[in-house]
Amino acid sequence: MRFIDTNVLLYSISDAPGEQKKRAKATALLDGRDCVLSVQVLQEFYVQATRPSRPDPLPHDVAVRLIETWMRFPVQDLTAAVMKDALALKVRSGSS
Repeated sequence: MRFIDTNVLLYSISDAPGEQKKRAKATALLDGRDCVLSVQVLQEFYVQATRPSRPDPLPHDVAVRLIETWMRFPVQDLTAAVMKDALALKVRSGSS
């Protein structure tokens, strides 16, 4: 399983000429079946994609439809127990 970060979701909707390669890679990742998201990532996507200061902010309904589409993947709730497990896993694995 691959954990998808907020930036992958944002690159997948980018129309910026300088981000074409990133968009293609993000889209390819999201076309896979082995993705996992978190509620936090989906929430961060919504905030960043709809913020008024963004060059091309998404309307609320478009952002919601995208989130609903991505919810075809497993979505991990963020709870205190999940956070504690993640912190313990970091220590055991030495990852960041």
